[in-house]
Amino acid sequence: MTIEVRVPQLPESVADATLVSWHKQPGEAVARDENLVDLETDKVVLEVPAPMAGVISEIKFKDGATVTSGQLLALIEEAATVPGASAPAVMAPADGAAAPAQDAVRAAAPGAATPGAATAEAGGKLSPAAKRVAEENKLDPKSLVGSGRDGRVSKSDVVNYLATKDAPAAAKSSAVPAPAPVAPPAPVTQPAVTQPAATPPVAREPASAPPAAPTAPKPSLKGSRAEQRVPMTRLRARIAERMVQAQATQALLTSFNEVDLHLVNELRARYKEAFEKQHGVKLGFMSFFTKACVEALRKFPAVNASVENNDIVYHDYFDVGVAVSTDRGLIVPILRDADQLSFAEIEKSIGNFAARARAGSITMEELTGGTFTITNGGVFGSLLSTPIVNSPQSAILGMHKIQERPVAVDGQVVVRPMMYIALTYDHRIIDGREAVQFLVTVKQCLEDPARMVLGI
Repeated sequence: MTIEVRVPQLPESVADATLVSWHKQPGEAVARDENLVDLETDKVVLEVPAPMAGVISEIKFKDGATVTSGQLLALIEEAATVPGASAPAVMAPADGAAAPAQDAVRAAAPGAATPGAATAEAGGKLSPAAKRVAEENKLDPKSLVGSGRDGRVSKSDVVNYLATKDAPAAAKSSAVPAPAPVAPPAPVTQPAVTQPAATPPVAREPASAPPAAPTAPKPSLKGSRAEQRVPMTRLRARIAERMVQAQATQALLTSFNEVDLHLVNELRARYKEAFEKQHGVKLGFMSFFTKACVEALRKFPAVNASVENNDIVYHDYFDVGVAVSTDRGLIVPILRDADQLSFAEIEKSIGNFAARARAGSITMEELTGGTFTITNGGVFGSLLSTPIVNSPQSAILGMHKIQERPVAVDGQVVVRPMMYIALTYDHRIIDGREAVQFLVTVKQCLEDPARMVLGI
C-alpha cells in the first residue's frame, strides 16, 4: 500500500515554506511518527512525521525547494504488519535503488532486529525525534512521561520536561567539540660547523656606493582568502525584511535612562530559595522588568498602541513579546495578558519559550501578535544599544549588562549594580515626554519593587 506524505496545512499568514533537508532517502526504512523532512517558514521550522512505518519509494522535491500547503512531498510503501507474512513488493525509486528498498522492508518486518530497539523499549515508547533530544541532553528515558497514544513520548514532551528542569535544551547539541591541542614540533638543532683556519678576506662595498633600492614585500601565503556564498534562511530573510520595513516606515527615536538594581538583587537573594522551592523555577530579572513595563504601559497607553494607515489603535490588553536568541536567529514569543501573570508564571513561560525555541518546537501562534517587546542584550555583554521596533508595534525596551559603578546616593558615593535601559519608539504617535516618563516609571518600579505590588 502506497502512503502519500504531503505538506501540512501552513498558518494563514504563511504562503509557502522552504524544504530545508531530508532525513531519509529513497530506499530507507522509516518508523511511524519519525521525522522525514524539515520545512522552514518565516518564523518556525516544521517537522513532517511519517504517517506510517514503511520504506520511502520516491521523493518529489529536493532540498531548498519551495513548497505550499498540501503539496505531495514523498511516497512511502507500507511495511508488512502480519507476523510471518512475506515482505510486500516495493516500487523502485527513480534512481534504481530497488535492492536497498527491499532490504529495508525486510529489516522493518516483525522480528527483525533494528538498532536502538532495546533503548526504545526501555525508554517507554520514545518517538525518534524525542529519543534524539533526550540523548543530546543526557536524559533518562524512564523519567519521561508521554502524552501520546499508549503513553508514547513525543519531542514536545521532552522539551517541556527540559523547560521545567531549567535545562538549556538543544544548546549542548549544537556545540562543536574543541580540537585537541597539537604539540609543537621539536626544534631541530643545526650541527656545529668548524671554521677553517685561514679564511680569505671578504670584499666590502665601497662606502660611497648608493643604498639598494627597496623591493616590494612578497604577498603572504598564510591564511585562507576563500569566500562562501550561501542563501539567507527564511527566518533571516524575514528578520531583514521586518527591520528594513521598521526603519523605512516609522520615525524611530531612542531615549535612555539608568536603573539601580540593588533592591531587586536583595529581593532575589532573600527569596530565591523559597521561590524556587515553591514554584519550581528560578526568580530572574525578566519577571521584574515585565511587571515594570506593564505598569508603565498602563500609565502611557500610546506606548502600547500601533498605527494602521491613518488610525491609532489603542490596545486594552498587554501582550508582551520577549526576544529569544536561537542558532537560527532572533524570535519573539508572546506573553499573552502579561498583566494577569504572576512572577512565577512569567518566569516559567519565558523558560519554556527559550527551551522550545532552541529545540525548534515553538508554534507560529506563539510568535504572532504582541503590543510591546522587551529585548535583553545584556546576556551577551552589551552595555548600551538602540533596539529596533518590532513593527507594527510602536516601542521596544532594551535591557543591558548589569555593571557595578560608583553613584551618588544621599550625598555619598556608593557602588551599585547599574543597568542602562533604552526605549526606541515611533515618534509619529509617541512624544518625547511620554517616552521619557515611561522610562522613569520603569526605573521607579525597579528601584522600589514594592510599587509593583501596591500598584503605585
